[in-house]
Amino acid sequence: MEYLIPYGLEWANLLVRWLHIITGIAWIGASFYFVWLDNSIRPPAPGSDLAKKGVSGELWAVHGGGFYNPQKYLVAPAELPKELHWFKWEAYSTWLSGIALLTIAYYFNAQAMMIDKSVADISSWQAVGIGIGTLVVGWTVYDLLCRSPLGKRDLWFGVVIFVLIVATAYGLTHVLSGRAAYIHIGALIGTIMVGNVLMLIIPGQRKMVDAMSAGRTPDPIHGQKAKQRSVHNNYFTLPVLFIMISNHYAMTYRNERAWLVLAFIMAAGVFIRHFFNLRHKGRVEWRYPVIGVLLLAGVAVAIAPSKPAAVAPAADPAAAFATVQAVVAQRCVACHSAHPTQAGFAAAPLGVAFDNAAEIHQNAEKIYKQVVQTKAMPLANLTNMTDAERTQIAAWYESGAK
Repeated sequence: MEYLIPYGLEWANLLVRWLHIITGIAWIGASFYFVWLDNSIRPPAPGSDLAKKGVSGELWAVHGGGFYNPQKYLVAPAELPKELHWFKWEAYSTWLSGIALLTIAYYFNAQAMMIDKSVADISSWQAVGIGIGTLVVGWTVYDLLCRSPLGKRDLWFGVVIFVLIVATAYGLTHVLSGRAAYIHIGALIGTIMVGNVLMLIIPGQRKMVDAMSAGRTPDPIHGQKAKQRSVHNNYFTLPVLFIMISNHYAMTYRNERAWLVLAFIMAAGVFIRHFFNLRHKGRVEWRYPVIGVLLLAGVAVAIAPSKPAAVAPAADPAAAFATVQAVVAQRCVACHSAHPTQAGFAAAPLGVAFDNAAEIHQNAEKIYKQVVQTKAMPLANLTNMTDAERTQIAAWYESGAK
């Protein structure tokens, strides 16, 4: 039955990843909606019934064939409603499923997914320890800075946190594989976001509800602190969404300066998010999305692959392919096979197998891109493919992959 363990992990990976996406959509969707709502409401007319009730803003909307009239109170309504909806389980479920996915996909297979010996020759336990330590220390530093005088200066606080996250990315890319480094920056940001919900936003809301239940006027400071952390989460959203999909794009995390690539892409996400936040308030500032697009374009140009050096065509195409097939069999087939032998793999990644000549020819372009252009494969160079072997594959492909 031991041979079924990789298969079981593959199913666990699938189901937990699906759950993570579902709960993430629910959490981020709710976050986007309430930020839009908070920025879009307009104050009622002075002296109106709404103003007398303590309503600070309202709006009318139409959706799904119905009209809606959300209202926000300056502090709280005069009377606590019988039914009050809380938005917390979306955040908790997203983080829990994300940590489960991180454990299944990375921690259970750290040797293949987290370690790149050309970066640092560390053990699986050291890699996992670095990953977990990053989340714990990262949240602690962020929370302490929020509670410090710096936390009251929004712009400078944002700059400092951005610099610290980039510095963390720099450090991680020098001890873990690029892919693992990226995913742990995403996990760190996600941990900060859910920590804000668990440790401050929800407790603050509970204090306000408890005060109303006891007949006291709620202290508005709890709402103000919750709003601040909610805004932080809003600006974290686009960077963390990019990191969630980054494992599909080796051109980013396999770059020699992967930490800097990540920094510019995250910055682009922040500028683009800021544009939408201002737009919800009625301000259209096109400079922000323009800056974001320019940053992304700059990254695309900077990491574009250079033209490969000319390689002499093989005198004997059959012999050249035989050499390539031998390299692929030694370095790639452990994972890319109908029956992988590499621990942790129950099926060929992305369904791409190189068990025979026909499959190698069919996937020649993919092999060239992953092995020669981005050097993303073998994964973390687990099978120790040499530069000479990559050159042999390049010569074969550029000669027509015959």
